[in-house]
Amino acid sequence: MGKYFQPEIETASREQILAIQNEKIVKQVKHVYENVKYYRDLMDQKGVKPEDIQSVDDIKKLPFLTKADLREAYPYGLLGTDLKNCVRIQSTSGTTGKRVVAFYTQKDIDLWEECCARAIVAAGGTNEDVCQVCYGYGLFTGGPGLNGGSHKVGCLTLPMSSGNTDRQIQFMMDLNATILCCTPSYAAYIGETLAEKGYKPSDNKLKAGIFGAEPWTEEMRRSIEQSLGIKAYDIYGLTETSGPGVAFECDAQTGMHINEDHFYAEIIDPDTGEVLPEGSKGELVFTSLDKEGFPLLRYRTRDICVLTREKCPCGRTHVKMSKPMGRSDDMLIIRGVNVFPSQIETVLLNEGYTPNYQIIVDRVNNSDTLDINVEISPEQFSDIVAENQAKERKLEIAMRTMLGIGPKVHLVAPRTIVRSEGKAVRVIDRRKLHD
Repeated sequence: MGKYFQPEIETASREQILAIQNEKIVKQVKHVYENVKYYRDLMDQKGVKPEDIQSVDDIKKLPFLTKADLREAYPYGLLGTDLKNCVRIQSTSGTTGKRVVAFYTQKDIDLWEECCARAIVAAGGTNEDVCQVCYGYGLFTGGPGLNGGSHKVGCLTLPMSSGNTDRQIQFMMDLNATILCCTPSYAAYIGETLAEKGYKPSDNKLKAGIFGAEPWTEEMRRSIEQSLGIKAYDIYGLTETSGPGVAFECDAQTGMHINEDHFYAEIIDPDTGEVLPEGSKGELVFTSLDKEGFPLLRYRTRDICVLTREKCPCGRTHVKMSKPMGRSDDMLIIRGVNVFPSQIETVLLNEGYTPNYQIIVDRVNNSDTLDINVEISPEQFSDIVAENQAKERKLEIAMRTMLGIGPKVHLVAPRTIVRSEGKAVRVIDRRKLHD
């Protein structure tokens, strides 16, 4: 199969990619305007007609869509085709308000699975690999997306879903899994459990991991690579745009290639909505160029990142996005300071702690408090109170240097922070209860 799943498009010239995008955006805007009343009303309010969009350069004339729009239009308001043409829904795991429900035609599913296949091949996958998918199946897009991508590549697919770690390890070892797909926090947990069972990294046959669905740092990547003896690849996606496979890492690991023949990416100023020049840090916005069931135009992801067109040694020509540097909505503002959980994780891993932590933000006497519970490994555990207190103080100093504010750090015993088999719950913000 070589190093690309679809070499012609993955290595297409800039001119070829633009020609594909320009042709698709004209068709898609016309399709959405004629078939999606919710978006037609937004365009009419802005005074934009389909004929005003002649190329991707004109996308900036279109109105944005936000998660609030998706909730307001729930369930069928953004459907882009007759319901009889749709064969599946997927849904977000959203914790507030109505869930986001995305619709898929068979063509949508085929294109999505091709995007995931590109990611698997970029991680070294071929039809000789055994791909163990431990993302959740069901409404969550992780399992179905990587499962379909694995089939397209021709891997033997182990559709494990998340959880039941003993069974995961049994199948991984007995069936010689070579590619692991799951959330980074679950990969770290599998590595931890393997070590507890007495396995060394060289005892498994894994060579690569494809990890996404939650933020993770370079330090966490190195930690997972060490514990499992693999190369760890990032994958990015949203239920709103299809699922994982919107963008993926190649061997170079200097950002994730966006599948530009299906998704047009912009970076905007999250406050003004202004499109920023290439290389600027801002909020990522996606337009689905050929989705039929749920065709979102200018969807604000809330992920903060940078796009780059620097030539990639892997030979792929599609634009790359950096690992998200936080979110414009999930960002914590504590005592006026912007805090991202990834900053806390970086400090912990640099100081030799596990990536199992929980941030608790509260408000006492009208002042924000920041507490960080940090799980220590069995080797770091000490019965001597003074030793633990000294370690807590050292971490507090390192955190203050990174964050600009001083948290209260609490070292907690091994295995006391609940492990997540889906997305890790990193932040408990109790201030909302008092507002």
